[in-house]
Amino acid sequence: MNEFDQFVKQKLEVKFYARYTDDFVIVSDNQNYLENLLPIIETFLSRRLRLSLHPDKISIRTVQKGIDFLGYNVFPHHQLVRTKTKKRIFKKLKARVKECKSGTISEETLKQSLNSFLGVLTHANTFELSEKIKNQFWFWLKE
Repeated sequence: MNEFDQFVKQKLEVKFYARYTDDFVIVSDNQNYLENLLPIIETFLSRRLRLSLHPDKISIRTVQKGIDFLGYNVFPHHQLVRTKTKKRIFKKLKARVKECKSGTISEETLKQSLNSFLGVLTHANTFELSEKIKNQFWFWLKE
């Protein structure tokens, strides 16, 4: 994907571009500019890298609506955890508590899992969510 990064930054001269593995975002205040970039990017990916964009994962939207990127909804001045990510955290943590109670994993491993999930939340505005997860965790543990 380095070749794609170089293409976007040097050839297309995109100013606001971020990529992590196969997810990327381009930010601009000009909708026409973004719409015109799309076929150019699709052509490059197809011809040079033999890749294609997922049709359901392409969106052009205003920054005020937030950008869905890497499990977060990114806004100009804050980040929120995507609802799907929150649900996944609760589901996985509940399963880890169950594994601990059955002896499949140690209490230390369980605590590491909790800390890992809480670490994911540190990248967003999630104080209340973190507290809710901790409270739910202790509730499940005592059941």
